[in-house]
Amino acid sequence: MSILVTGGAGYIGSHVCVELLSQGYDVVVVDNFSNGKYEALIRVKEITAKEFAVYEADLLDNKELEKVFAENDIEAVIHLAGLKAVGESVRIPLKYYHNNITGVLTLCDIMQEYEVKKMVFSSSATVYGNPESVPVAEDFPLNATNPYGRTKLMIEEILQDAYISDNDWSIALIRYFNPIGAHESGKIGEDPKGIPNNLMPFITQVAAGKRDRLNIFGDDYDTHDGTGVRDYIHVVDLAKGHLKALERIMYTKGVDAYNLGTGIGYSVLDIVKVFEKTTGKDIPYIIIDRRSGDIDKCYADPTKASKQLGWKAGKNLEDMCRDAWNWQKNNPNGY
Repeated sequence: MSILVTGGAGYIGSHVCVELLSQGYDVVVVDNFSNGKYEALIRVKEITAKEFAVYEADLLDNKELEKVFAENDIEAVIHLAGLKAVGESVRIPLKYYHNNITGVLTLCDIMQEYEVKKMVFSSSATVYGNPESVPVAEDFPLNATNPYGRTKLMIEEILQDAYISDNDWSIALIRYFNPIGAHESGKIGEDPKGIPNNLMPFITQVAAGKRDRLNIFGDDYDTHDGTGVRDYIHVVDLAKGHLKALERIMYTKGVDAYNLGTGIGYSVLDIVKVFEKTTGKDIPYIIIDRRSGDIDKCYADPTKASKQLGWKAGKNLEDMCRDAWNWQKNNPNGY
């Protein structure tokens, strides 16, 4: 029996694969390599000394996806594949809706056909929109503020309806906060195409001399220093959270949402200062206009994940900065 990881060659997916293989799971990866890199999977094999099946396929391609299920004994799916940049989703919303939502519909159709009804779904803290208060708990109102977040929210609703129609489904909705860092080996990490959309790879590229300075989007937010506050979680902690969710859905039925975050909010300037202190690298920056769709602050109440999954983040911000820089230093041009 194998665990299918969609988007397994991506930043989070590659780390999830390492944790699965390290715990003795058989893994099958599906990725169209639009964001993920094949080299990441080669390095996953190096880290774990384990082999696994890899299919280059798009979730929108029904025939290719069906082939994966026909050729493997899939027990459960960790669904990570999807377009994921907030800013880009504002510019090209129709592409995001088509890719992310159609992809999950195709996947669920084939899962039903093969009687595979266990899924860990990669959702996002963006489903909470601009929360009225922090920390954010799973029962807060859901109101995404950008197309990317709305695709995640719509998929959550689709999966809820799938369970209502068929009570054999067991689904964990994993609401990520902000994953950063990299595997401690320095072999896998975040490797964005072009200009990074996320904070940490931008910082590490400035530290490596690839970029002149960091652009900080706005300093007039309602936060302690005016820059946006988020809950940053080490990607390895996040990957381990997927395994805890997977363990739970193996013996439960229904749909449950879980916040995976540290419960601590750090501002953009906090991150810059801790990165500089941890690595000894100076990060010059300028303040520019806010980005459309960004909010003041958002950080998790991770109590539910602790109680129901037995999971909590183990790594601190210094660990995240050190491991992110170790990845960048060892891989100045990415994969």
